[in-house]
This record gives sequence, structure tokens and C-alpha cells, in this order.
Amino acid sequence: MSNQRFGKTHRATGMDGGSEMKIYQFFKNARIALEESGNDDASFYFNQIEDHLKSGKSLPSNQRDVEHVLGL
Repeated sequence: MSNQRFGKTHRATGMDGGSEMKIYQFFKNARIALEESGNDDASFYFNQIEDHLKSGKSLPSNQRDVEHVLGL
């Protein structure tokens, strides 16, 4: 029996089990598709959400936080 303590662990990213990664990938693909079709304004807002998710944060749930993420 050892007197060594267990090491503290944490997840490597803010993503949980791949579902967050699928959401991130959706926004990234949507941004690319909108850029290619010439919808630059819409692609900008998808990019805002993509950056928010990339920083490890989750999707906001209330209107005020959504407006903050979108830069409105």
C-alpha cells in the first residue's frame, strides 16, 4: 500500500464526449459554405459562434448572452 495521493485530472478541452465537437464542426462548415456562396454577413456571425466554441465555452442559453457572443 502506498501513501502517494491520486493525481488531479481534468478534461483536455471544454468539449464533452464529442457532441460539442459536432456542434463546433457544424458552425465551421456552415461558415465556410456561407463564405463560398457570397453571404459574408451571415458567415461573420457563424464565425463569431465558432470562435466562442473554440475557446472552450458552451452555447449561451439566454438572449442577452447570445447577443454578446454575436457582437450585437
